Amino acid sequence: MQNSLNKEGNIVEFSSNRATAGVATDVMRGAALPNKEFISQVAQLQAQQIKPVKLEHIYVVKKDGTREEFDNKKIINAISKSATRVLVKLSDEEIQNICNFVDNNIAKMGKSEITIAEMHNLVEGALEALNPAVAQSYRNYRNYKQDFVHMLDKVYQESQRIMYIGDKENSNADSTLVSTKRSLIFNELNKELYKKFFLTVDELQAIRDGYIYIHDMSARRDTMNCCLFDVASVLKGGFEMGNLWYNEPKSLDVAFDVIGDIVMAAASQQYGGFTVAEVDKILAPYAHKTFERQNEKYLCLGLDFEKAREAAMADVQKDFEQGFQGWEYKFNTVASSRGDYPFITVTAGLGTEEYERMATKAMLKIRMNGQGKKGNKKPVLFPKIVFLYDENLHGEGKINHDVFEAGIECSKKAMYPDWLSLSGEGYVASMYKKYGKVVSPMGCRAFLSPWYERGGMEPADENDEPIFVGRFNIGAISLHLPMIYAKAKKESKDFYEVLDYYMELIRQLHIRTYDYLGEMKASVNPLAYCEGGFLGGHLGIHDKIKPLLKSATASFGITALNELQELYNGKSLVEDGQFAIEVMEYINKKVNEFKKEDGNMYALYGTPAENLCGLQVKQFRKKYGIVPHVSDKPYVSNSFHCHVSEDITPIQKQDLEKRFWDLMNGGKIQYVKYPLDYNTDAVKTLVLRAMDMGFYEGVNLSLSYCDDCGHEELNMDVCPKCGSRNLTKIDRMNGYLSYSRVKGDSRLADHKMEEIADRKSM
Repeated sequence: MQNSLNKEGNIVEFSSNRATAGVATDVMRGAALPNKEFISQVAQLQAQQIKPVKLEHIYVVKKDGTREEFDNKKIINAISKSATRVLVKLSDEEIQNICNFVDNNIAKMGKSEITIAEMHNLVEGALEALNPAVAQSYRNYRNYKQDFVHMLDKVYQESQRIMYIGDKENSNADSTLVSTKRSLIFNELNKELYKKFFLTVDELQAIRDGYIYIHDMSARRDTMNCCLFDVASVLKGGFEMGNLWYNEPKSLDVAFDVIGDIVMAAASQQYGGFTVAEVDKILAPYAHKTFERQNEKYLCLGLDFEKAREAAMADVQKDFEQGFQGWEYKFNTVASSRGDYPFITVTAGLGTEEYERMATKAMLKIRMNGQGKKGNKKPVLFPKIVFLYDENLHGEGKINHDVFEAGIECSKKAMYPDWLSLSGEGYVASMYKKYGKVVSPMGCRAFLSPWYERGGMEPADENDEPIFVGRFNIGAISLHLPMIYAKAKKESKDFYEVLDYYMELIRQLHIRTYDYLGEMKASVNPLAYCEGGFLGGHLGIHDKIKPLLKSATASFGITALNELQELYNGKSLVEDGQFAIEVMEYINKKVNEFKKEDGNMYALYGTPAENLCGLQVKQFRKKYGIVPHVSDKPYVSNSFHCHVSEDITPIQKQDLEKRFWDLMNGGKIQYVKYPLDYNTDAVKTLVLRAMDMGFYEGVNLSLSYCDDCGHEELNMDVCPKCGSRNLTKIDRMNGYLSYSRVKGDSRLADHKMEEIADRKSM
């Protein structure tokens, strides 16, 4: 038995008998058939027992009043397209039975003319009896002319806003640029098409009301979400890109150039975070090639062994620094074909060999020193750097302790790197300790569930190992928990019953997304699907990508956990949190049940709400008004985090958020505000504490730079040195950094700026 929403938005049981009766009524309006006779014909249709009749000299009267001779081929074409849109393949027998059904009912009318409305009702009635999903697709498409007028008008209005005002939904998209404006306008159209042709009525109602939020609707029909791209696999032995063959690099400087091209090309074919995992280990072999070439050159020039080695290593160091600087220029100034700067992340820090250590330290040095003209340098945003911390490598006196110290210095000046614990507690560390495999984050916070080399979701035996690099996510859909709780209370329903309904909606959306994307050809992203960027990605360009989706995850997100607790008993997560924990345990249990039943890699994700944190307040107020500590501010809390205005210490915040850490293994980050002026010992103490607790930790300062005199300090709004308000400010958005001001102007929406102004603990 399925559930549905009635006109008032209440949950009701869906009955196939009720649906048949409703279809009968609809068809009656157009075809004037006796109700009993229609239901009898539906039964015959379902049993494929309708006999054909021959129609002669029957005309269809179209909406404009013109007439044309009745032709079954048009019905066949229309229902076939409708079925294709929902990934259904109707058999020849089913199609013929629908035609027989329509012909029989036209014959019973005894008329020489039938209106197009009557014709549509007959076809819908037949499809509803046979396959309701195809019937809905047919209804959606046949009304497309009227809908498209409204849709294009909405897109036009949005295009005018984007063209002349700009857009602040994504802080990493500069909406002042022509290329970005074009992309944003296309995204508006694609979002409307997604709503029209992919969503059911119940799903559309749920997102319009605000009970669920489908992230990145403008891209979900086209491609996949965040990933751990296997750059090393693409490079090895050479590859093809843009119909040109690239040989594997033979030097470090060329490797940097080629990897930069790969990243920009592949990241443009997706949305979300694009991570190059353990970049120090990827670059090391090419550094060795450069050393050998340069060392041979210096030996030939007559230098002795030691001097030749010293000169060659200096060349390698120079290539590392220039290479990372080149990436910073490229990734922060060259927008992708999507119109934004791709969200590129690199992870590093575990390499203990000479070139691996050199790579990590050079990357940190370049980031810490910043980019810009002399006297006015500031750190860039991309790539996001994540330091992979292993106490056995980075602890006091260990081989990579100096690399750790370089990371701390970089964090206190640039906020990056973020820190991922591989030797503390929890899921990520357990994978590293048991298998030696790193679960790098995909972008700001998304993590992959284990997929085993031979067993898939579960290990085939004790020797089976998980694979992470080369895998990806197909999208996230978030539950707005306070909205769902408020709905349950208003309608006197059990909260978990209502929660189940919306989780089932998300589940069905994910199932359809797996099926829909699986029909795409490998040619849509050749580097990923044909050149080895993704696991199993050695397909022919005409092959469907469905086999590669078996290891892809799909996320159930949650937002505003603090506001849920407030709505439950008037206490924040700092004051209580027990109900919030109970809800997260329940959602985890349901997600794991869905995962086993569907065979899909579902995961639970603490949603990083940027623009969403303001939208959800508006949606809540519209339905349930202003509730103190729930909807009285212009933003809601992100994920499972304590409210930003809580006056608690960094240690208290770490302890409070630890309660939720193992309940969101599909995506999470912990961060605290460091109200200290570049204090190395304080940063180190809190980072090490986070590493012991198994966190993925962000260092949160508020970096401010005067664009006139070059003065820099934490969190200034007016330069104390020259009085200028022409500032660039870098703040932590969620799990990533963003410009809150650029040359004095804000890149962020008003509600996000208010959240930043309220921050005490974040």
